[in-house]
Order: sequence, then C-alpha cells, then structure tokens
Amino acid sequence: MPLIPPDVQLGDDESALLAATREFAEKELLERDRAWDKHEASVVEVLPQLAEMGLLGILVPAELNGLGCSYPVYAAMIHELAVWSPATAVTVAVHSMVGGIVNHFVREPLRSELLANWSQAESFGAFALSEAGAGSDAAASKTEAVEVEGGFRLTGEKMWVSNGLNARWFFVLAHLRGAPSEKAFCTLLMDGNAEGLTRSEIHGKMGIRGSETAVIHLNDVFVPDRYLVGARGQGLAACLKSLGRGRVGIGAQATGIAEACLNEMVSYARQREQFGQPIGQFQAIGDMIAQSAVELAAAKALVWRAACDIEAGFNNRTSSSMAKLCASEAANRIAYRAVQVFGGAGYVNESRVEQLYRDARVTSIYEGTSEIQRLVIARELAEH
Repeated sequence: MPLIPPDVQLGDDESALLAATREFAEKELLERDRAWDKHEASVVEVLPQLAEMGLLGILVPAELNGLGCSYPVYAAMIHELAVWSPATAVTVAVHSMVGGIVNHFVREPLRSELLANWSQAESFGAFALSEAGAGSDAAASKTEAVEVEGGFRLTGEKMWVSNGLNARWFFVLAHLRGAPSEKAFCTLLMDGNAEGLTRSEIHGKMGIRGSETAVIHLNDVFVPDRYLVGARGQGLAACLKSLGRGRVGIGAQATGIAEACLNEMVSYARQREQFGQPIGQFQAIGDMIAQSAVELAAAKALVWRAACDIEAGFNNRTSSSMAKLCASEAANRIAYRAVQVFGGAGYVNESRVEQLYRDARVTSIYEGTSEIQRLVIARELAEH
C-alpha cells in the first residue's frame, strides 16, 4: 500500500510517477538489493538508471531539469523505493537532502549551476556531519576550517558518510578557527575531486549494505568562498534545519521497510500450514499481523503529516522527529514480528525478512537516534 492517505487525490502525472517508481523498484532493484546485501556492493551501479527515471532530481525544480515534486510526493516515492530496496531509498534520500540544501541555502548563480545537473549521476551528493567524537552532539565537531585568501582550508575526518565513496559533492560542517563560540561553525559544499580528500570504505555493516558508508579524510582541502552554504558562522543551524527535512525521508524509508515486512508476513501466514491449517488462522499470528498493520498505518500518517508541514513551510522539527521516531521504531517491531512469523525459515538469509530485520535496525540510529528524537520532541513541547 502507498504512503499516501486514501482520501488524498494526486494529479495524473504524480500518480503515474509513483506507479512507475514502484514498478521500476520491484523489477529492477529487488534482486539487486539482495545481491548488494550479500556482497556488500554499492547501489551506484544503478545511478544512471535512477537518473534516467528522474529519481535523482525528485525535489529539483522543473525549470532546472528536475521533477519538481512536492515534499509529500517525494516522501511517497522514497517509501515505494524502500519497499523493494531500502539501500536505494536511503541513497536517493541523502542525495535529495543535499540537493535541498543547495536549493534553499546556496546563493545564485551557483545554486542554478549545481541544480541544473543535480538530476545526473555525476552530481551524486553526500552529507558529511558525523565524526568519531561527534554524532548526536554535532557541536562537538572537530573538523576545522581556516579562512584563507579566496576561501577555506579544511582539515579533519568525517565518519559514517552515506554516499561517501562515489559522491561528487559533500555538504560539510566545520569549526571556524578563531571564531567566537556563537559563530563557531560554517557549512560548505566541498568538491569530491578536491586535492587532499581521501575516502575509506566502512565494511561489515549489519544492514543497508548496498548504501555506501565511508570515512572522509580531509587534509588541507581548499573550498572556494562561493561554496559557503548559508551565512558564515551559522552552519550548525543550517545542519539542524536540513536534518529536520532529512528525517522525514528516513521515516519514509522506515515505512517502506515495514510495508515489505508486513507483505512478507501476510503472504507466509497464508501459505504455511501447521496442525492442518494456515498459520494465519492462529490467534497469536493474527495478533502480530494486526498489530503490525495498525503501527504501520500510524507511522505512515505521521510521515505524511510531517511532509505536508515541510511543504507548507511550517516549523517542522516536532512533526519530523515524531514521524522519524514512530516510523523507525515501528519498522523494528514489525521486522521482529516478521521473523517470528517465519520461525526458523526467517532466521536464514535465503529469506528476505532476515535482511529486512537487519535493514530496519539502522533507521532508529541515523539522522538522529530515537533518543535524540524524544529529546527534540520534549524540548519543543516545553518551549511552546
């Protein structure tokens, strides 16, 4: 079932786009996603196909060669991708998040120059915020930017960079040397071809193995002035605002994973027989399926609401955190139940629910852990 509420009517073009995304993901991505998981290979092999489908430019304005979709339709498309390939969904979501940063924070004429090519595989984007000692606490970032003639010199190391192995553009948070604490950070768009930038692959992830995860080493990397994103000294605020939008994408990824788990669970419960009847007829199995359906519906509603808030221009921190928290936690519970319904058959990697169980786990970690989402929600409610 789609992310879109049943009472919402999309235009013909939007409906056709979602249907095409669903068909493409099922036919072209499902088996590849299974292979990426097995071999720890990267989704970048399908970047040209994603570009041809327009999926690398979902949020890019139509006048700049993108699809120009609304944020709710974007979330619905991430959901459809995640049903069949969670790794592709997060890859597109991170690329789109960086594209959104370019659209909202980068000054002209650079904004239009970059976005005009953002729908192409050659403009692959990555988000470089976390460090070994700075995960949830972004203000602990040690990557340093030194102002020099014509720009900045960056030195440091970024961890857990999604899309990091093949990205052309990196959105980077850095600490400004010598700046007062209230203006300590800046955000920059860094060219992946810049001298002094090296990349190391992170191996052995539990799940989402098709999604690239890298360590980015910066050794005196020069970034020209024109690639400063937003106001000098306001980098942390730009990062947090971007994360608020990105969390909706991860929420949509989580609902897609949960949808796949529920589909697998229902199908197996119909065909697997024990004691002379399909196991779906046993109350214990029926209860797990029913509870999963309820939690998935609630998660979809929160993700859709948060996406609509973004589209309307509302302060979306609370709704985005609620959506991400609910969807990621629900995905983990539903994946657990899916394995339980499959029993021993779900405990081996020949079964897709085994992979989905592992894939679901990271949704409650990246783009802000569940604990951080609860902290954000509580603080926002206390302030208002």
